[in-house]
Amino acid sequence: MPQLKFSIQETDIASHARAGTIITDHGTIQTPIFMPVGTVGSVKAVTQQQLEMDVHAQIILGNTYHLYLRPGIEILNKAGGLHQFMGWHKPILTDSGGYQVFSLASQRKIREEGVTFQSHIDGSRHLFTPENVMDIQRNIGADIIMAFDECPPYPSDYTYAKNSMELTHRWLNRCINRLAETPDLYGYTQNLFPIVQGGTYKDLRTASAEFIASKNTAGNAIGGLSVGEPEALMYEYTALCCSLLPFNKPRYLMGVGTPWNILEGIALGVDMFDCVMPTRNGRNGMLFTSNGVINIKNKKWANDFSVIDNGIPSNISNYYSKAYLRHLFVANEILALQIASLHNLSFYLWLVREARSQILQHNFYNWKQNIIPLLKQRL
Repeated sequence: MPQLKFSIQETDIASHARAGTIITDHGTIQTPIFMPVGTVGSVKAVTQQQLEMDVHAQIILGNTYHLYLRPGIEILNKAGGLHQFMGWHKPILTDSGGYQVFSLASQRKIREEGVTFQSHIDGSRHLFTPENVMDIQRNIGADIIMAFDECPPYPSDYTYAKNSMELTHRWLNRCINRLAETPDLYGYTQNLFPIVQGGTYKDLRTASAEFIASKNTAGNAIGGLSVGEPEALMYEYTALCCSLLPFNKPRYLMGVGTPWNILEGIALGVDMFDCVMPTRNGRNGMLFTSNGVINIKNKKWANDFSVIDNGIPSNISNYYSKAYLRHLFVANEILALQIASLHNLSFYLWLVREARSQILQHNFYNWKQNIIPLLKQRL
């Protein structure tokens, strides 16, 4: 079946930002886009109806490692894939599990064949190979599936980063071959995105981006950043990768990040972002708003009856007061987690919609420069 379609409607005059459209079999995505993370087929504390109606999410993520362990591939296959299982009928992207395996450093062993790891749930041993990770993602049924890679830690010495990158490239060839041998499941197209690695070494990042670009896949991802390196390095290597990856394919910066990280990434030419930050930080009482960052648990909000954020169009952010949300957190009410998560996700999706609008108006760079200091303020 044909690959997803990507077109660019407009580019910014003063930066590399672009406004585009991705068309998948489950619908259209307007870029730049932020993708809420639904690791196990659920964006924590948020229903699928809320994601669609309140957050205005256009695409969400699932994770191969977690979905493989539970509910398991057999159940997902019987359900007709993750879309049917969770009742989400817009696009889904699945991460291959490479990052999760990376984070289990004490419980895994990397070999040419693949990665042996222990389940964080029950300690059982499993093997991920490029081939079976493609098979697992076929059965999960995402519209965009990620190649199996190794994500080196930061910092990594040059030899480790080089060997890891070369292993990722050999695994990519095996992923591509496996997909060529197997059909799309459930009657719609599944699109492969390979992942640029190479640590924070210019020659390795260059070699990896050129290798990935040569594969002519539906889109491309930049991995191995936002893993502890300084922001300046993240921006430097994002810019390098974007300069080498095809202009006419979507670019996905994995695991990034704060609202200002996202705007800087857009300026560098990135189209797609994901991060657990809006939901994870929200559950801990940190709110991102159009005026700055709020720790809603602080006593200063106890008598603030203004709405959470009147600067964005949101049924949640414009309805509940800061004082009420603080009260819910202090009282350990579950509703606090839901409201905070919904607000932060609504804010992130508003931010990328606004970025797109500014690109279309040829005003993105000036708008970005003016809004980032506001977003970084601690209120």
